[in-house]
Amino acid sequence: MEGSNAFVRADQIDLKSLDEQLQRHLSRAWTMEKKKTEQQDGQPVRPTTRQEWEIDPSKLIVKTAIARGTFGTVHRGVYDNQDVAVKLLDWGEEGHRTQAEIASLRAAFTQEVAVWHKLDHPNVTKFIGATMGMSELNIQTDNGHVGMPSNVCCVVVEYLPGGALKSFLIKNRRRKLAFRVVVQLALDLARGLSYLHSKKIVHRDVKTENMLLDKTRAVKIADFGVARLEASNPNDMTGETGTLGYMAPEVLNGHPYNRKCDVYSFGICLWEIYCCDMPYPDLSFSEVTSAVVRQNLRPEIPRCCPSSLANVMKRCWDANPDKRPEMDEVVSMLEAIDTSKGGGMIPLDQSQGCFCFRKYRGP
Repeated sequence: MEGSNAFVRADQIDLKSLDEQLQRHLSRAWTMEKKKTEQQDGQPVRPTTRQEWEIDPSKLIVKTAIARGTFGTVHRGVYDNQDVAVKLLDWGEEGHRTQAEIASLRAAFTQEVAVWHKLDHPNVTKFIGATMGMSELNIQTDNGHVGMPSNVCCVVVEYLPGGALKSFLIKNRRRKLAFRVVVQLALDLARGLSYLHSKKIVHRDVKTENMLLDKTRAVKIADFGVARLEASNPNDMTGETGTLGYMAPEVLNGHPYNRKCDVYSFGICLWEIYCCDMPYPDLSFSEVTSAVVRQNLRPEIPRCCPSSLANVMKRCWDANPDKRPEMDEVVSMLEAIDTSKGGGMIPLDQSQGCFCFRKYRGP
């Protein structure tokens, strides 16, 4: 497809080339460390050229872990006197990971760096840099500093003290949120996604867990591990990528899809922000997949939800991707909503949650 406005094909993201570039960087770093060790005359070693996304690992201090996953952890940290979050991907000691696992981790790291380092928007978490783990990268513990093993790579981004949007919603599960807060959170997310789509980027894992809050409670999109440039041919983008409950029917089915899968996921997030609840908490993966695809199952919209907001949800999670609005249209619809009358949400002096929400399940 030709022309300046053409979408870039997903297969034009040369992951192999990018991965080889990272491997060359790792080899250079190892060589540099070896030269430092073997150097006898005390003269400084001429530094190798850094990639534009590389940070100086000697300026990074990795502190307390704040989240853990199967293949890595997220830590608090400081880089060049700035508070940061550090996502560490552990490739594992030799023999502890299969080649497939290592290849998958390296591909995720490569893709995340390739996409994230070029983004600049107030509703996208700011990417600061990345590096491969070397001896000059330190973890700070109660017992002092320990060197980072070379089989760990890291992505460094701005630290957002508000935590995940999902955690914020869980905290407000009983009372719910004021309508103006609902619309503002939704607008932040919509503007961030609109920006990504304008850059031909499909996030592919839009969920409240991947949205972070800064100290002013502004939403910022994070985690680009499965993000891709959008293909001009939808047949080039297939496969079940995302998180159960947020995945569009075409993704669940393994059918071709495009950026409209993010619009569907946004619709689910909008419901979640309004209800401060989880979609389909009682259904298994197979039950959700079958019901969403075959029975057009969607979360139940509470009766108190203003029609202006309910309409956005319904349009976004339409079974037909072509009928879903673009994210810039979603921004316009949300901006047009009048929040001055409270939108039917719970008054501050009301002791219990709105009775049109289903019964709260929990302690």
